[in-house]
Amino acid sequence: MSLSASTSQPLDIVIIGAGIGGLSAGIALQQRGHRVRLFDRVPDLTPAGAAISVWPNGVNVLEKLGLGAAIKAASGEMQSMSYSTHDGALLTRFSLQPLYDAVEQRACPIARTALQQILLDGCGRDNVTLGVSCEGVEPSGDGMRVKFSDGQQIQADLVVAADGTHSRLRNYVVGHEVTRDYCGYVNWNGRVDATDDLAPATEWTQFVGDHKRVSLMPMGNGQFYFFFDVPLPAGTPNDRTHYRDELRSHFSGWAAPVQHLIERLDTAIVSRVEIHDMVPTSSFVKGRVVLLGDAAHPMAPDLGQGGCQAMEDAWVLARCLDAGDVDAALARYNTARAERTAQIMLRARARSQVTHGGVPAETQAWYAELAHETGERVIAGLVKTATGGGELLSDKG
Repeated sequence: MSLSASTSQPLDIVIIGAGIGGLSAGIALQQRGHRVRLFDRVPDLTPAGAAISVWPNGVNVLEKLGLGAAIKAASGEMQSMSYSTHDGALLTRFSLQPLYDAVEQRACPIARTALQQILLDGCGRDNVTLGVSCEGVEPSGDGMRVKFSDGQQIQADLVVAADGTHSRLRNYVVGHEVTRDYCGYVNWNGRVDATDDLAPATEWTQFVGDHKRVSLMPMGNGQFYFFFDVPLPAGTPNDRTHYRDELRSHFSGWAAPVQHLIERLDTAIVSRVEIHDMVPTSSFVKGRVVLLGDAAHPMAPDLGQGGCQAMEDAWVLARCLDAGDVDAALARYNTARAERTAQIMLRARARSQVTHGGVPAETQAWYAELAHETGERVIAGLVKTATGGGELLSDKG
C-alpha cells in the first residue's frame, strides 16, 4: 500500500476494536504514514449481522482507501426500491439511478463477512491482535498507557476507541456513565438465496404494515440480505429454536414472499437484536483518546448509516492528523464529526419512530404517503445524507 504524503510526524497509534470502524481507521492512518496496532477482545472476527448497506458516502471513503473495486465486485447490485403493503399490494417502486447520478456513486450492499475480510486484508492481518481486551487507559507523558487483559501495557501517542456500541472506553471519554436507549423494536436478520418469488434480483423490496417491516436487499453472491422488524417490549425472550414460530406469528397473513422467506430462512445463522441508540454526546475526545464509530455514536439502523459513519470518522480522523498538532487535530475531528453524526442519529431515531409506530398516527400517515411516493422525496433524503460530510470528505486529499 502506498503512503500518502503527510505534513505530520508519524504517530504510534493503538486502535481498540477491529470492526468496520477500527479497520477503516487502521488503513487510513497507515496510508498517511502512521504506525497502527489493533486489538479486539473477540477470539475470531465474526461480524454481527449478515450484511450491511454501504451507501454512496461510505463507498466514497472505501474508494479513498483503495478498496472501491474490491467492494463493488463483492456487493449486490441495487437498482430500484419498492414498498408494498403487508398483504403485497404495491405502494411505490422507483429507480435509485437519480441518487447515483446526483452523488456520482452507487450503493454497495454487501455481506459483513466479505466487507470485513476486504478491510482486514487492507489493514494487514499482522497488525491485528485478537482475544485481548483493553482494561483501561491512563495519561502517560504526551500520550497514553493502554492496559490489556493479558497483562501487557503499551505506550501510544494516540488511542482510538473503536470498540463498538458496548464500548468500554466511552464512559472514560464522556466523563460519566452513558446509557443506551431501547428504540422499541426487535430486528431479526440473515441471508437467504435470491429467488424471483421473494423479490426482484436488483431491488430493495420492503413490506410494511401494523408498525412492522420486512426487507429484502441484494447483497451479492446470489443472496438477499433480509430483516424483520417487530415492535416488542425490551427483554422479550430470545430463543433461537423459536425464531421461525415467532415470525410466523408476528407475520401471519402477510404476503406470499414474506411467508416463503420465513419458511426458507436458516435459523442457525439468523441474528436477533434489540435495537438501541444513544442520545448524542458533544465530545468524542479526552486527551489522547478519541471515540470512533459506534463507540461514539450508536444509532438506529433506520437510515443504514452506522457503518458508513464509522468509515467517515476514520477518514476524517486521518485527514485531521495531517496538521501535525495532535491536540488541534483531535479538536478539529471532534468539531467535524460530533455535529454530523448527531444529526444523523436524531434523524435515524425519528425515522425509527415513524416506521415502528412510536406515534401510530404518524405511521399511518407515512403509509398513506408511500402510496403517492414518486421517489423524489426519498432520493432527496438519501442525497442529503450522502453529501453532508463536509470539506474533509469532499476532496481527494
